[in-house]
This record gives sequence, structure tokens and C-alpha cells, in this order.
Amino acid sequence: MRDITIELLQQKSTIHCGAGTFEKYAAGFDQKNVFVVTDSNVFAWYRYDIWRMFGDKVPVYIIPAGEPSKNLRYLTAVLREMLNHNMKRSCTVVAFGGGVVGDLAGLAASLYMRGVHFVQIPTTLLAQVDSSVGGKTAIDFDGVKNIIGSFYQPETVIADPRFLSTLPEREIRCGLGEIIKYGALNRGIYGLLQTNINNLKFPAFLEEITYHCIKHKAEVVAADEHDLNGVRKTLNLGHTTGHALELYYRKKSHGEFVLIGMYYELYIAEKLGACSKRYASALRNMIAAVIPKMPFYDDIAQAAEMAKYDKKNVGWDVSLVVPADEGETTELILPLEQYSKLLAECSAMIKEGQ
Repeated sequence: MRDITIELLQQKSTIHCGAGTFEKYAAGFDQKNVFVVTDSNVFAWYRYDIWRMFGDKVPVYIIPAGEPSKNLRYLTAVLREMLNHNMKRSCTVVAFGGGVVGDLAGLAASLYMRGVHFVQIPTTLLAQVDSSVGGKTAIDFDGVKNIIGSFYQPETVIADPRFLSTLPEREIRCGLGEIIKYGALNRGIYGLLQTNINNLKFPAFLEEITYHCIKHKAEVVAADEHDLNGVRKTLNLGHTTGHALELYYRKKSHGEFVLIGMYYELYIAEKLGACSKRYASALRNMIAAVIPKMPFYDDIAQAAEMAKYDKKNVGWDVSLVVPADEGETTELILPLEQYSKLLAECSAMIKEGQ
């Protein structure tokens, strides 16, 4: 077990990493002041753990599993249920689940009585390595991803690999999407991925790499908590195109689309001279270890329109954070027309290769 602490101006956020952290730390909360938010899949697997740790009388709000639940309807429902249970400002909202649960519960915690205590217990690989850390909370609205949200740091995050054992392979693949993103941002993580390219799904490797990814994100968040000075923008690598494809096609998970977005953006970066052929090739090999057959999209120009709504953009131009070299990134600002054209070129290349 290892701890990582993010020291911020208003508070500190502590992340407990490793096997045994759930048993050690989840039992320490005041059962009379806990409100649990989870989803239908997680509750089916872990309801007895929830009751054992927080008591069988603990209020639990269960949302349907999946991204469609990250909306205004369920945000309002969580807040109403907290009010119905007479939760006070001293209460603790526990997000027990993946990224959707964490985003929704965190936003509710930030709004209820202008802010109550918030704890994340992420149960997916993606949530452990990325979304549970850093305080970004949000819901989707009118077809735009994460457009309504707030920065609200969890006081505690419990990242225990025990929860990964019940994940389907697709969820592991989804988490590896964010892990490979960190490999493109951090030279040390890149080296670990290169060395363990055939062991990416092994439990021991996942536990170790999770710690390093969280450590990297914690350092970025400490330097740029509210995404104002450009440091935190690096965490969006692969996400501009990934989010656009996710919103338009909706057939894959977030982490898978991050990897697909990285692949397409690597083509753009290499074509425009921002990334060397050698480094782009090495990153593509990592992506191929998780998604061996890269999808192509005949109508990708239409999907590219969704990138207009990305929060990083400058006016109507599209902002891309792309790999430059090991541990280094650069930002490309492209007119939407040029961006769409380059995506279409990449898609056609993939189609011809298959």
C-alpha cells in the first residue's frame, strides 16, 4: 500500500493505492453520515461490501450503468434523495463505481448545501488511473460531453486492485487507453509499458502501473488544479478526437475511443512534423497491443464536427495535444476543415491497409 497526497490551496486530497486499501480505509467513515452513489452493475457485485463497510441502513442511490446516466435527470435524482434522507452538510458522499458514478456523485457533492465531504472508491481501471483523481466532475448535456461540471476535489480516493478482478476484458482495455496516454506523457511510464508490452493485463503489472499513473496525474493537478495555466491540458492527449468519435458513434467505451483518438492524432502530428516517425511508430505499437484492428470511419468528417465543442478549443479552431517525443507534448491548433481532412486521410489509409 502506498499513499499519494495532492497539496492544494483549499485542502489536500489523499489517494490510497494498492491491495488492502479498501479494507483498511473504507471502514473509517462515520456510518451515520454516509450517502453512497453507485450503479446497477457495481451494486450487483459489491452490495455486501457496501453494507459491511457502511452499514446495512446506509442510503444507497443506484443509477443505471453506463454513460447515458450521466445527465441532469440523475443528478437531480441524487440531490433529491440526499434531501429525502435529511443529509446534513457534515455528510460524506461516497462514489462507489466507475467514472460515470464518480462524475455524477462528485458534482452532486459539490452542489448539495454548497459542498459536502466527498470520497471516491473507483471500481474500474480507468477510474482508478484517471477520473477519480483531480476533482473534475461533470454531466453530459444536450449531446455535449462534460459540459456542465465543477472542480471538486475528493478528500480521499481508495484505489484497490481487488475490484479489477470482476471487470470484463473490455473494461480492462478501456483503462489501458488512459494508461497508454500516460505513457505518452511520462518517460518513466513509457519505459514500463515498453518493457511489459506482453504483460499489460497482468494484475501485478496493473497494480504497479496504476500507482505511477496516479502519481503523474497528482503532480499535474497540484501544478494546475483548475486547468488554467496549460499544464493540465496535457492530460487531454487523445481526448479531442476520442470525445468527438465517442459522441458521434457511441459504439465503444471511453478508453477505447481515447486510444483510437490517439492513433488518429498521431497521424496528424506526424504529417505536420510535430512527432517523429520513430516515436509515433512506437506509440502505435502500444495502441495495437490493446486494439489490434484500428477502426476506420467513412463518415469521419461528420464526426469531426463534434470536436467544435471541446473546451480546449481556441474559437472555432480545434486544439490537439499530441506527443512530440518521450515525455514531451505539443499543442496543434487547426482549422476544423483541415482537421476533418486529416482525419479522413487517416481513416482512408486504415481502410486501404485492411
